[in-house]
Amino acid sequence: MKNQTLCCLLALAALLCGCAGKDPLEKKVDELYARMSLEEKAAQLFGIYPGDLLVGGRVSFEKCRELIPYGVGHICQPTSSQTMTSEQTRQMIADLQYYLMNETPSRIPALFQEECLSGLTAGGATAYPQAIGVACSWNPDLVRAKSARTADEMREMGEQVSLSPVLDLLRSPHWARAEETLGEDGFLTAVLGDAFAEGLQAKGFRAGVYATAKHFLGYGIADSLSWKEIYEEVLLPYEPLIRKRGVLSVMTAFGKFHDQYAVCNDTLLNHVLRGYLDYKGSVMSDYSAVQQDNDPDDPVVMKRMAVESITAGNDMEVAWNYSYKHLPELVRSSIIREKDLKKSVKRMLMMKARAGLFDQDFYMFEEGELDLDSPENRRLAYEMATQSVVLLKNDGILPLAESASIALVGPNAHSIWSMLGDYTYPSMVLYFHGKSPDLSALKINTLLESLEEVCPGRVTFSRGCDWGELSEVTNTGGGSEPSRQSTMQWLNSQYKTDWDEAVSIAAKSDVIVAAMGECVFFSGEHRVRSSLRLPGDQEQFVKDLIATGKPVVLVVFGGRPQVIEAVAPDCAAVIQAWYPGEEGGPALASILAGRANPSGKLCISYPRTEAEGLRCYNELPPDDLVAYPFGYGLSYTEFSFSDMNLQPSAKTGDKSVTVSCSVTNTGSRSGDEVVQLYVSPASGQPLKPIQLKGFQRVSLEPGEKRTVTFEIPLDELAWWSEGSNGKPVWTISPGDYRFRVGSSSRDLPLEGVCTLDGKAVRKPVRDEYFPVTSVE
Repeated sequence: MKNQTLCCLLALAALLCGCAGKDPLEKKVDELYARMSLEEKAAQLFGIYPGDLLVGGRVSFEKCRELIPYGVGHICQPTSSQTMTSEQTRQMIADLQYYLMNETPSRIPALFQEECLSGLTAGGATAYPQAIGVACSWNPDLVRAKSARTADEMREMGEQVSLSPVLDLLRSPHWARAEETLGEDGFLTAVLGDAFAEGLQAKGFRAGVYATAKHFLGYGIADSLSWKEIYEEVLLPYEPLIRKRGVLSVMTAFGKFHDQYAVCNDTLLNHVLRGYLDYKGSVMSDYSAVQQDNDPDDPVVMKRMAVESITAGNDMEVAWNYSYKHLPELVRSSIIREKDLKKSVKRMLMMKARAGLFDQDFYMFEEGELDLDSPENRRLAYEMATQSVVLLKNDGILPLAESASIALVGPNAHSIWSMLGDYTYPSMVLYFHGKSPDLSALKINTLLESLEEVCPGRVTFSRGCDWGELSEVTNTGGGSEPSRQSTMQWLNSQYKTDWDEAVSIAAKSDVIVAAMGECVFFSGEHRVRSSLRLPGDQEQFVKDLIATGKPVVLVVFGGRPQVIEAVAPDCAAVIQAWYPGEEGGPALASILAGRANPSGKLCISYPRTEAEGLRCYNELPPDDLVAYPFGYGLSYTEFSFSDMNLQPSAKTGDKSVTVSCSVTNTGSRSGDEVVQLYVSPASGQPLKPIQLKGFQRVSLEPGEKRTVTFEIPLDELAWWSEGSNGKPVWTISPGDYRFRVGSSSRDLPLEGVCTLDGKAVRKPVRDEYFPVTSVE
């Protein structure tokens, strides 16, 4: 088959070669487009699940001839939707490409798209911490390294399109998809999202993979924000990726943006994305976003959605061809203009050309045995998990005394499902497909197993209570209700649960570690919880543990910040663990035992109450809404800030302002501090009262002192307004700006004022988004 595939590629290359000019790829695509029938063109604009093309677990050419006779644009989630080994999945991908390049009229290969929010979502692949935890590391270097490894593994499997990074801002912990975000702040999300995309695309499109910026735009919060906030914050993560990083794949949000579906929103896609952002790439729908909640068997509605979506510039319908299958008919009847179809088809073909799918030496996949969970991956996963964990409270109980007896209790104490976010392979197979995933290729140590290893002979375990009832969670999709109930029953049946036994064991111990919080069924896409408190009877269980009089270390797992005010004040320590990935158990055990020093900083304002509404730090929410502020996180050592040196003045036409400070480890242990720089308007400029504008993670030995310098582009001080022509205007205003430095948004011991002199500078776009930072 390999020789046949090569011959096919050579024939396709010969068909497309001989095109000279400034952009040979575009000329090749033009010639190919001219040879395609209308049905072939339309076929490039939809995606399909590979499961629809399988019979008995193998690719069926009969099914392919029935469902994709003219080819297809994307194959959707080939690894995360199937319970196969990595080698079996790679063979499936190869077989599908063989069909497309031998039995379809134009013999055009498909792009294979896959989830990779927490690493490649494939059986046996490394499961890194969930995004909200990764953001608490405030470490773009780790994000970049992780996504670079993911890109290599995707290409080894035969995949070319990553369905990450997620750039949505988390403005309410009630949002089901909170765990997929990089937090509440536009700047932090922009820095980490940029690093994510850089790693994916580091080797270019022929050897790397396409990063997909999603979800465009304002998923979960758009209708509550002004255009000013949308441009200044919500769009910020997209600008460097599109303007500087060259991202050429964007996914629209499901649902509406300002009363119109995002997938067919002319303002959103043409005026903002392709207009203001000057985006040149392809746009795909979120899964079923073209269909929305409409009946897919209603041709009138499906045709209308196809017309509105393709006209607005949404190129791809995934993962079902309910609407775009009508495109040939709609073009022939002149309801859709041929030129609108051509734009979308050419954008899709250009993606394939840039990925090398038309090259003679097309890199289809890596031969031989695949290792998707290498020792290097696991070391990186451990480092990311260690830096993602946030120590919220410590009365001195941590690190645990070397001789202390430990009662480890709670539903997440001995469960891999406390480690895995919603877009990891085991979670997707379990939740979306209702199947028990084969975990034999992936070794995930639970907290119990890990703590027993570092504290041998000192740990006694009893689960104590369940996670809770699924009645607390509204299912808005992702499998049938009976399937969810039966799978949850299977999960609970794996463990003995004895409340009284756990409390008795706790009362006889020196210290209690209570591993509480959510599991895969309580957090993630389609999972809307009725409460932000600890699920089920967990809160009462923790109260019973506290009543023993023994110190309680509360470890909270989950995909969102949870309201723990009913128990946290009486706990000796509180750790926010998130979903820390496959190395989360060893990382947490190392932190509890003092082998590792916690250094995570919150990427969100941790809620004190369940009140609805936005509580972002840059709006200065009151203390009665926020338990722990944005940027907050404790360490086993202490740090001090000093020697702030702020440039006292600059011209509005200058490029940047320089700020420096020293940070010293004044404690007795080595540790990391995240130096955070915030700016506030001091002369009435129309900016938020406080905004993060720079940060740097610094590793320090006891007594060590280092200097961090930020060169802040003045574009970071610009504010948005709508010009007289209706186009955006960015203004850098003269006046005073207060710069503050510290360890969180509410702990800023150093401050100074810089005055910008001169006339206001106005420009159509921001040119720079991030500071240049150095450490000496």
